[in-house]
Amino acid sequence: MPKEHKLQIIPLGGLGEIGKNMTVIRYDNQMVLVDAGLAFPDEDMLGIDIVIPDYSYLIEHKEMLLGILLTHGHEDHIGALPYLLRDVDVPIFGTRLTLGIIQSKIKENNLNNIKATVVQPRDVIKLGVFRIEFIRVNHSIPDAVGIAIHTPLGTIVHTGDFKLDHTPVSGETLDIHKFSELGDKGVLCLLSDSTNVERPGFTPSEKNVGHMIDEAFHNAKDRVILASFASNVYRLQQAITSAVATNRKVAVVGRSMVNIVGIAAELGYLDIPEGTLVDIDEIIGLPGNQACILTTGSQGEPMSALTRMANHDHRHVAIQPGDTVIISASPIPGNEKSVAKTVDQLFKLGANVIYESADGMHVSGHASQEEQKLMLNMVRPKYFMPVHGEYRMLIKHAQLAEQLGMLRENIFVSENGGIVEFTRHGAALAGKVTAGKVLIDGLGVGDVGNIVLRDRKQLSQDGILIVVMTISRSSGAIVAGPDVVTRGFVYVRESESMLDDAKQKVRQTMARCRENRITEWAVLKSQIRDTLSKQLYEKTRRRPMILPIIQEVE
Repeated sequence: MPKEHKLQIIPLGGLGEIGKNMTVIRYDNQMVLVDAGLAFPDEDMLGIDIVIPDYSYLIEHKEMLLGILLTHGHEDHIGALPYLLRDVDVPIFGTRLTLGIIQSKIKENNLNNIKATVVQPRDVIKLGVFRIEFIRVNHSIPDAVGIAIHTPLGTIVHTGDFKLDHTPVSGETLDIHKFSELGDKGVLCLLSDSTNVERPGFTPSEKNVGHMIDEAFHNAKDRVILASFASNVYRLQQAITSAVATNRKVAVVGRSMVNIVGIAAELGYLDIPEGTLVDIDEIIGLPGNQACILTTGSQGEPMSALTRMANHDHRHVAIQPGDTVIISASPIPGNEKSVAKTVDQLFKLGANVIYESADGMHVSGHASQEEQKLMLNMVRPKYFMPVHGEYRMLIKHAQLAEQLGMLRENIFVSENGGIVEFTRHGAALAGKVTAGKVLIDGLGVGDVGNIVLRDRKQLSQDGILIVVMTISRSSGAIVAGPDVVTRGFVYVRESESMLDDAKQKVRQTMARCRENRITEWAVLKSQIRDTLSKQLYEKTRRRPMILPIIQEVE
């Protein structure tokens, strides 16, 4: 019998979560990858910097990987690339701004000989059996594209992140004609952005924000400080335009903001009149009504520029009474408290803070329900797979497709690692591959796992108690100590008697072990840990981490 060809969609990230977007499209023994993003850590991931997908499947099959296709330059779509490109040597394809942002990452990570190809909307490339088209979409960053991947078994359309903006800042609208043309020719499967599926109606135009920013700049009597996502180039352009209109100079603060503004200006995605952009030191010396500062910190990040300004901790900028501070972003779920804390602090310093979405200072870059319906109706796929969203969002998007007449059995609500397989006879879920989270802490990649996180959580909740002693190798008797050191458990000066009792318990435990001729260090430490844990819990209802340290002498 002839071999049956198989086409597979294998998401390695981005399903059941926000961020970490990474999807494999595989036909027989050839693969392409769509996006390689990161996610930001949850509150319980103590000390973790970022989270990337577990891409061990790609490493195991790297000889099959033909290229990486990028939809746009946001971190949740390109942030894992510096790590992935250390392990796989394949070409990457993206639009000018996307590759411009990536080039700076590549330099930072000392990656050499990366093969990067600039593509434009409507460009077509060939990789093995795949014929790939790039399709212009609207998003909150310029140069965003959707991708059509033509295979011998049919066409897969991946929307990337999109919205339908009829009055975009750039003047370039979503390519309705191309999506409709693909729908006319027949699409096997659509993968569509689910982020805003819980919002009815249409997502407002980015230009709406521009009008509100302009009004705020004209009403401001003193300095204007605007915080936004660094990658929201359209927002930055509108702020710069308003600054020019009100005769203000502009300074940029925050490492990521400086990087993005530099790249976008160099590539022509930001129109900054000559003499507008100045150094922060020059801004400090200008009258308030001639100054504008663009900064990071719209999410209340502890080390971001705006948060440090609010906490009197920024080396250049101090918030002054009368400053107008615009937070032009909605808090990402989980960041609400830190944003509220920053806003409170700014108000205390006398600033006029404009921060609520009701003020019209932010619109989303993602499609709401009516735009998602439009995408489904344009593409008219045989099969549908909602992507880019938490699990409830994927379910809601599936329900939306059903409302438009799609058969339930043709809709796949999958999970990271789940294989959706297509053959000439149909489509089905076909097992799983390895997928999950790799935690990045400093320079460590994947060396922090659940056990380390559990220890960090215990340390953060109840602290640590260290018992240090020296024992005789021959007799097992205590020669020095035990000494007790605590951090984050109790205030030592007020707990001396309890700690003295703990030392006495250790002596008794060691004596008992000598009587029973227990000499193995692991057992000795376990006995000390168990005894102290019980005693301390009875007295404090806390469970500190207990760390016995035993030294031997002759």
